[in-house]
Amino acid sequence: MSATQPASAEDRGGDPQRAGLVPMPAARGGRRGRKRGGGRGALVVIAGLLVMSAVIRIGLGLNGAIALETGQEAAAPEPVSDAANMALLAALQAREDRLAKAEAAYEDRRQALALAEKTIDEKLGALTAAEAALSATIARAETASEDDLAKLTAVYENMKPADAAAVFEAMSPDFAAGFLGRMRPEAAAGVMAGLTPETAYSISVLLAGRNAGVPKR
Repeated sequence: MSATQPASAEDRGGDPQRAGLVPMPAARGGRRGRKRGGGRGALVVIAGLLVMSAVIRIGLGLNGAIALETGQEAAAPEPVSDAANMALLAALQAREDRLAKAEAAYEDRRQALALAEKTIDEKLGALTAAEAALSATIARAETASEDDLAKLTAVYENMKPADAAAVFEAMSPDFAAGFLGRMRPEAAAGVMAGLTPETAYSISVLLAGRNAGVPKR
C-alpha cells in the first residue's frame, strides 16, 4: 500500500461512516425542531381560517342588518303632506262645530221643554184652585138656595090655605109643584083645596110624573 493513498474502509476497521465515505446522520434534536416547526405552521393556518370564517359571518350579519333596515325604511309610510294635515284639521274642526251646534240646540230645546212644563204645571195648579173655588161657590149657592127654599116653604105652610092657594094660583104649574112637593102633606092638601080644578089637576100631573120613575120596591 502506498503512503499517499488514503486508507480504505477495510483499513479503518470496515466502518464506512468512520472512513468518511458515508455522511453521519443528523442529531435527533434537529428532527424534533423540524417537527415542532411544522406543527406551529398548521396551527397558524387553522387560526387564520377561523378568523376568516368569523369575518365572513360578521360581514353576512352586517349585510342582513343593512338589508333589514333598508327594507324597514322602504316599508315605512310616506310622511303626510301639510295640505292633508290641514284638510284633516279642518274636517275635525267642522265636526266639532256641528257637535257644538247640535249640543246647543239640544240644550235650548231642553230648556224650552222645562219652561213649558213649568208653565203647564202652574196652569194646572191655577185651574185646580179655580175648580176648588167654583165647587165651594156652587156648594154655598146650593146650600143658600136650599135654605131659601126651606124658609119659603115654611112660610107657605104657615099661611092660611086660602091665601096660599091664591099665591099658588098665580105661579106656573112647575114652580107651584116644586113648593107643594116640599110642604107637609096636610099643608099641601089645604092649598090644593083652594086652587081651581084646572090648576090643581096640572100640579097633580107634575107631582105624579116626578115620582113615576121611583121604584116601588
